[in-house]
Amino acid sequence: MSAVDAPWREHGLTRTEYERIVALMKREPNYEELALFGVMWSEHCSYKNSRAQLKKFPTTGPQVIQGPGENAGVVSVGDGLGVAFKMESHNHPSAIEPYQGAATGVGGIIRDIFAMGARPIASLNSLRFGLLDNNRTRRLLAGVVAGIAGYGNCMGIPTVAGEVSFHPAYQGNPLVNAMSVGLVAEDKIFKGSATGVGNIVMVVGARTGRDGIKGASFASEELSDADPDKRPNVQVGDPFMEKLLLEATLEILENNLVIGLQDLGAAGLTSSASEMAGRAGNGLYIDIDRVPLREEGLKPWEIMLSESQERMLLVVDPAKVEAIEKIFDKWDLVAAAIGQVTGDGRFTVRRGQEVLASVPAGLLTDEAPVNIRPWSEPAYFAERKKADLSPTRDYPDRLGLLKKLLAWPDICSKRWIYEQYDHMVGLRTVVRPGGGDAAILRLPGGKGLSLSCDCNSRYVYLDPWRGGAIAVAEAARNVACTGAKPLALTNCLNFGNPENPEIYWQFVQATDGLAAAARELDTPVTGGNVSFYNEYNGQPIPPTPTIGLVGLLPDIENRLTIGFQQEGDLVMLIGRTGEELGASAAHFLVTGRDEGPVPAIDLPEARRLNDFLVAAAAGKLLASAHDCAEGGLAVALAESALAGNLGASLDWVTDTSVAAALFGESQSRVVLSLNPAQRKDLEALAAERRLILTLLGVVGGRLLRLTVNGQSLEAPLAELSDLYQNTLARLVQLSTTETESS
Repeated sequence: MSAVDAPWREHGLTRTEYERIVALMKREPNYEELALFGVMWSEHCSYKNSRAQLKKFPTTGPQVIQGPGENAGVVSVGDGLGVAFKMESHNHPSAIEPYQGAATGVGGIIRDIFAMGARPIASLNSLRFGLLDNNRTRRLLAGVVAGIAGYGNCMGIPTVAGEVSFHPAYQGNPLVNAMSVGLVAEDKIFKGSATGVGNIVMVVGARTGRDGIKGASFASEELSDADPDKRPNVQVGDPFMEKLLLEATLEILENNLVIGLQDLGAAGLTSSASEMAGRAGNGLYIDIDRVPLREEGLKPWEIMLSESQERMLLVVDPAKVEAIEKIFDKWDLVAAAIGQVTGDGRFTVRRGQEVLASVPAGLLTDEAPVNIRPWSEPAYFAERKKADLSPTRDYPDRLGLLKKLLAWPDICSKRWIYEQYDHMVGLRTVVRPGGGDAAILRLPGGKGLSLSCDCNSRYVYLDPWRGGAIAVAEAARNVACTGAKPLALTNCLNFGNPENPEIYWQFVQATDGLAAAARELDTPVTGGNVSFYNEYNGQPIPPTPTIGLVGLLPDIENRLTIGFQQEGDLVMLIGRTGEELGASAAHFLVTGRDEGPVPAIDLPEARRLNDFLVAAAAGKLLASAHDCAEGGLAVALAESALAGNLGASLDWVTDTSVAAALFGESQSRVVLSLNPAQRKDLEALAAERRLILTLLGVVGGRLLRLTVNGQSLEAPLAELSDLYQNTLARLVQLSTTETESS
């Protein structure tokens, strides 16, 4: 059989994988069976190129109720309550159909949350695009933001936080990572397991159509100029139907009518049913004649692989089928019994009594190849470390550079984006987007939930181990800056083609760094997503392991925001500043190059800093706290001044160059403001944790004045505010009639 006409190729399988299937089944699979293997053994479903690395992540801890392996992870927040949360990607669909790609990404991750029995209370997102001087980028950005807003706003779930970055390397392959968070009683958590031989399998929600067929396989391919031909692979969402599905699902759970349930996401009925059977060690059959369809003529494999949205799979006691049907009928949704749990260990697809496919369930879920691919350090890695940083260190117009940074799309206010989201619906949002380093939501009993989403892909590109560790450390620091204790994380690991040894090296190094930071900071990984093959015409994206992190604030009244609060307050810096201009935003703006050594990260120090911030907030020692991140100390000070609408006069002496003091991105640093009466107690707390605390100056006035080693720069807040608040809207709203650049 030639590779050209081989049936396995049509389903995205390799010859080696096909031969493995034949050996496992002890016969040749038929067409329908090959289709099942094609999606279940795709990278998107099986994690065959990443599973070995994922096993390195810490996944347990006293705070973890449910770790990886279910629809979402769950951590305890006390009082019998758990927080369910997870992050996933919808990159390729969003590149083809930005509105529907982003909307269905939001819808899918929300279903993962209520599949655990949790009521979704918040959404976050992490987005990457090309440069905004490109018409296609502006259309993608507008479509993605509209899709996120359109779905989340209709669902009545606030979008409370996120991050957006722009870089030429994302021009052809944008990233859309969606995170959802929900609340659930610890004794009401449900799992996706097909237990109980003889129990009924039901599909509920929307009818099945042709949209999204082979979406999982599409997500496991590189993008190219042929993208428009793949629009049928993109799902179509209906948030109003999802809202009904959410309420109907929570109602049947509340009435104890369900044994197991699972979202119908990637690979549709195939993945959900086989995974439920595999987890329980049982078999399961589906009769495709019983699956409610919204159009005629669907082939068996199309029904099984369709990724039509707003559907769930249930396993229920036969005696409770009628009660479930009545509830879903009340909500004007379909509920149909389509199969049964069996004891034969096989995943079987039937049409009436005709068997179309029958495969041991474990072969689909547990026997996919586990590839540990060869890797090699890229040539650029050593070369980019040798950067000449003198152009940035000696840049003459430091005030001009600060203004450029504040107006840079990666740093400037994302108000144009988040004002399209309803971030207050549900009445839990306490700190709105732009007000804090992390979102804060109100929990029962006066507690607060802090939520952050973060990744500096420039760091990961230039030093994957450090970059992966810093992504975790910064997400945890953002949460700690609100006064909350970091609890656990989810991730979305976005990389290029793992079959390229240099890309696989990036993946291994970055995930090793992520794992080390998660262990040291006591933030176990409760689940997430791997997205490989993020390339366009053979050009990979920068490695982007996005981190979503949750933290607990014991008393929400002790929450901290980033803005200066009162004239006369002291401004202090916690943490050490080194000569670290490499890999910085300032150096990129000066030279246009991603280069230089990535700042060092001391993980034990990062944990001590988090502990310090939590203790300082609990002791009411601080008025504000703001992480020093992209743009360094100067940008952090400007953002705190702008958020509080209060200037500051700051004057300090340092051993570093003035440029490094202002724009270097040394890690584990936070800008603090406080009442002068609290200074001694704060200094004692810092000394206990072996942290350096430096007095910078005083809050007050309408100017931001920064003096380092006797060299000063100053600007009116009004001028800085215009640059920071309005630049993104100006860039996005450039004429879309101009010729699209290449």
